Amino acid sequence: MIALKVTLRVREGALEPFLAAITTNAARSIADEPGCRQFDIVQAHDDPHDFVLYERYDDLDAFAAHKAAPHFAVWREAAAAYLVPGSQLNTLGDVIAHHTDGQTADENR
Repeated sequence: MIALKVTLRVREGALEPFLAAITTNAARSIADEPGCRQFDIVQAHDDPHDFVLYERYDDLDAFAAHKAAPHFAVWREAAAAYLVPGSQLNTLGDVIAHHTDGQTADENR
């Protein structure tokens, strides 16, 4: 299992269209991509223009399928329009452990 953490900043005045675009991308990722297991959108409390996306995929092939999906191309166009240039930082890594509802699943051990 791999995870992608994306930090980004939305341009002033672009919150509504950004939220529409990113929530559609997340929903399509979960619905249309069998290898996409999680897609969270987190908005900072102290600055509504700062976001973190947290995504989990079965493997690198599933992540490649995500980037090749039609909804991802639509998202990239929206990102170009709504994000502060240079603000997006992607971090890809292996999931070591995943915790939900008090349960732990060691992923790569």
